[in-house]
Amino acid sequence: MARFGGLLATDLRDVTSDPAALDSTGWWAVVADFEGHLTCARFGDVRPAPAPAPVPDGWRGPAPEDWTSSLDRAAYTAGVRRIREHIAAGEVYQANLCRVLSAPLPDPAAADVDALTALLARGNPAPYAGTVRLPAHGVEVATASPELYLRRDGRTVESGPIKGTGRTAEDLLEKDHAENVMIVDLVRNDLGRVCATGTVTVPALCALEQHPGLVHLVSTVRGELDERAGWAELFAATFPPGSVTGAPKASALGIIEALETAPRGPYCGGVGWVDADRGTGELAVGIRTFWIDRAATGGPVLRFGTGAGITWGSDPEREWAETELKASRLLAIASAAQQPLGGTKR
Repeated sequence: MARFGGLLATDLRDVTSDPAALDSTGWWAVVADFEGHLTCARFGDVRPAPAPAPVPDGWRGPAPEDWTSSLDRAAYTAGVRRIREHIAAGEVYQANLCRVLSAPLPDPAAADVDALTALLARGNPAPYAGTVRLPAHGVEVATASPELYLRRDGRTVESGPIKGTGRTAEDLLEKDHAENVMIVDLVRNDLGRVCATGTVTVPALCALEQHPGLVHLVSTVRGELDERAGWAELFAATFPPGSVTGAPKASALGIIEALETAPRGPYCGGVGWVDADRGTGELAVGIRTFWIDRAATGGPVLRFGTGAGITWGSDPEREWAETELKASRLLAIASAAQQPLGGTKR
């Protein structure tokens, strides 16, 4: 099943990794891993349905103290310093440094990501919230993403990169605005590869958005898709999303590969839906996203990613604190904790 935008999709008909299928027929749920694996699932029954209401004991999450991080504080802050060295050498302007948090599930057989989605909808409502549950295909994702990766309405395409995060607007620095502008330029270039010449615009730059527990700077980039381009070409031109890679993207991806110790999976990929019959779709950047990994060594675990964009103006400890801020509220919800966590164990 899948759940997005007030719709519930059931009756699975087809699963493919071919993005061209999204320009065929039917309603599709889409999960694209950061590493490039794409899962597109077509459903036969799609109907309006409200967000699920939490059911008592419907979700048994990990113990709050069991979360561990692929990069601990020392490794993460060292990574920030290393990225600043790359910037000083002129190899990159900005790079996103992320870590994956993991915790064992207390009752894996009963773990249902849609029940987690119900808790997220109540405790951390988000514009691109949703569920994709395809256990036979290794995809069990619950997202509370605030960030638009791609929206398509006919030939019009739009992206909404987020850069700049704080508890309040007063926390945002000039560094945050500069970082947002850099990524907007990258997204403009990416969309420009598949949009008609002269159609790519920036209707909004560094707009302030309020989200549960924090604020973001959000921009909007829009263009008209070239007649020869479809979803396959859109993915080829824009994936992974620029806001979670860096600029220039190729250099940032090389740095990410060298510094990060765990695959990101659905985190920082794309999660959402496509209605091929209507020529519409909405994919979020897979941030504020949980996924179940049933093939993990030692048994099934719940995973969650968090990260920050690193620029020359970055302070390592402040960037670590930003990753903790982004994670604390959501980990508390997933662990059924009443208060935000004090931090990841290691």
